[in-house]
Amino acid sequence: MPDYNRAATLYWWVMVVAGSALTLVCTAQLLQMSWQTWLQLSAGVLLAIGAGLFPIRLPGRKNSFAAGEIFLFLVLLVLGPAAAAVAAGAEALTGSWRTSKRWTSRIASPAIAVLAMASTGSILHGLLGALERADLGGAAATLAAALVFSALYFAANSVLMSTVLRLKRNEPIFQWAALLSDLRWVGLAYAGSAAVAALLFVTYQQQGGGVLLVMVPLLAMLLVSLHLYFRQQEVGLALGQAQTAFDVRQAQATHQHLLMLQASEQRFYSAFTHATIGMALLDFQGRMLQANPALCRLLGTGGADAVGQAFSDHVAEEDRAGLQAQLGLAGGHEFQGFACELRCQHADGAVVWLALHVGFFTEPGADTPCLILQAQDVSARRAAEAGLLQLAFHDNLTGLPNRRRFIECLDSAITRCRADAEHRFAVMFLDFDRFKLVNDSLGHGVGDLLLQGVARRLQENLRPGDILARLGGDEFVLLAERIETEREVVVLAERLMQSLKAPFDVGGVSLTASASIGITFSSFGYASADDVLRDADTAMYKAKGEGKARWALFDASLHTAVADRLRLEGDLRQAIEMHELSVVYQPVFELASGRLTGFEALLRWAHPTQGLLGPAAFLPMAEETGLIRPLSDYVLHCACQQLRLWQMSQPGWAGLTMSINVSAVDLSQPDFVARVGRAVVEAGLAPQHHSLELTENVLMAQVEGATQKLQALRTLGLRLAVDDFGTGQSSLSHLSRLAVDSLKIDRSFIHQLQWGSDDSAVVRAIVQLAGSLRKTVVAEGIETAAQAAQLRDMGCTYGQGFHLSTPLSAMDASALLQLRGRLD
Repeated sequence: MPDYNRAATLYWWVMVVAGSALTLVCTAQLLQMSWQTWLQLSAGVLLAIGAGLFPIRLPGRKNSFAAGEIFLFLVLLVLGPAAAAVAAGAEALTGSWRTSKRWTSRIASPAIAVLAMASTGSILHGLLGALERADLGGAAATLAAALVFSALYFAANSVLMSTVLRLKRNEPIFQWAALLSDLRWVGLAYAGSAAVAALLFVTYQQQGGGVLLVMVPLLAMLLVSLHLYFRQQEVGLALGQAQTAFDVRQAQATHQHLLMLQASEQRFYSAFTHATIGMALLDFQGRMLQANPALCRLLGTGGADAVGQAFSDHVAEEDRAGLQAQLGLAGGHEFQGFACELRCQHADGAVVWLALHVGFFTEPGADTPCLILQAQDVSARRAAEAGLLQLAFHDNLTGLPNRRRFIECLDSAITRCRADAEHRFAVMFLDFDRFKLVNDSLGHGVGDLLLQGVARRLQENLRPGDILARLGGDEFVLLAERIETEREVVVLAERLMQSLKAPFDVGGVSLTASASIGITFSSFGYASADDVLRDADTAMYKAKGEGKARWALFDASLHTAVADRLRLEGDLRQAIEMHELSVVYQPVFELASGRLTGFEALLRWAHPTQGLLGPAAFLPMAEETGLIRPLSDYVLHCACQQLRLWQMSQPGWAGLTMSINVSAVDLSQPDFVARVGRAVVEAGLAPQHHSLELTENVLMAQVEGATQKLQALRTLGLRLAVDDFGTGQSSLSHLSRLAVDSLKIDRSFIHQLQWGSDDSAVVRAIVQLAGSLRKTVVAEGIETAAQAAQLRDMGCTYGQGFHLSTPLSAMDASALLQLRGRLD
């Protein structure tokens, strides 16, 4: 359907689907009728089709009359709307196959005929029934109703059939002038057919079906005779006027040609002459069939000269191949047009930027479709964009030079260094630690204000001539030239880190910032700015890996470390996709009784070459690369499902609990509470049997943003624990108001636990503190019986460690539960 636009295509499909459905409904109704009714219907359909094959044309006239409607209307009056709709569809199908070669017309015509006949026929039968009930029936009433019906049927059929053409041409659907013009002949023919059918029907009602057996064949023979007679009259008239016909036809042809030229001029006058943008009609090879004055002005050519030229001849050589490739697709069925911007060569040599839009265009009466091109001069916009690109060397947020400007400065420094070995330089790559947490917890507005403050603080501590730029996000770079020793750069890096230690007041919130800095020097003999940034970035990641908030110098061995890290990251992505990770379960015991109370879920990765890896080997990398979310969801799902299986397998295990570690990235994500709640609900767990563990440093770093989420988790019924307690910087005021249920003493205190030692005093203080705050205590890393006994004497409630049990697979944990028996 290359010449159908979107609206015409949609209308065509609606008509076809509705007509097909209605045909099936009518056929289903007819299936309930007797075979005599089917015989009458078949006779009516054949007569209607046959009458359509013999249109009656009056000699010397262009109009013709097909009497098939007489038999369709007669079927309607005798057998009802369903039979008439099927008959109309069959007659329209035959007529469309005879008169049109387009498959769209052959399908749509019978569907529209069914819709028109069924709707108006139902109105006619309703009208006749109403007249009959009002005792107004009779021959006159039937004739009047048939005439009303003929007008409705003509209007419905005409509007439905013409709408698709109107939509294709983007014309108004209801054109009353055209409808009234058709009514003069076609409408009268419909009225005559309806009158004849009504008279036959009245005769049928009064005299019975026998009269139709006589009148219908006679009527058919009369129509055929009239058809043949008028055909003979036309032939005789043509032979009698053979001597003068040639001159008449010549005059008519000349007149018709003039009318066509006038119509063509009228069609395109407004579109081409008065258009403010350039327009042209192209054939599928790209040759201009017609061009308007606006396009000629854009190209600097005359209208007559443009016709027949290939439009691509006016296109700049560097853009010509792309345009020709697009035009080469025009003959395909999937072609929907295209839009592009390209340069054209004006006749005076100037370059003109044009925004082109090319699409299908079918001129009414044309044999083949063509293309319509619309061109708008965008040279001013292109010039403005080029100017802005020259000016856009600074970051909008901080006012610092942006990446493009920094690359230019760095390229210049590299060139000077290669020309003069004494001109040494260094580059620092700065990335702020945990900046993403600020954005996620406090919003991007606060993050932007923090970046502005950081930029000012750094600029205040630079040397004269140093260039600080923002690459994007929280990444900054510094170019330091004319350096004497590497120590100067190290001192500068330490001064910058020291300047960041003072808190930033951002929108009433006090925030601290720290940066990891990677440093590289020109002594490595760089040839490109990209190589310098790559190595400085590599050194920065080394600084992050060593604990963040520090600097690191680049050396050649870092390339190997980066390659290993990238390889491990790729392996982790593949392991997540292939479900190669597993969850093990560390039992937790009540120290006083030795009773097994629950498990802690721990993630393990069986790497194909490095063996079994614990979380510390890959979770930090997962947090940096965004892979922590699928890992956390996987552990949540496995742990919840496994806990539910254990609780349901034995009544005595119903109180079993499960602890899961939560990362800083998890806590900062807005949907974290919903994710945890969904995992618990899907597993069918009671929330109080589920505990989330957050490290002390993470909890204190996000104390302002985490409070609301922790309270939401407590509202769901989940329990919360502070992991690695004692190693961070907890504030007692924060600890007292945080919604946590238990403290887990870090294994570093348990490892050196001895009577009278400092570690023993710290552990005893933590146990007493937890008791005062009404929080339970869990000791991690219990490796000896003496440690377990000492913790039990201190009043520590729960413990876990290799002395009690190593982390177990789900199967081994189930076996341990069977061995231990009931939890209560």
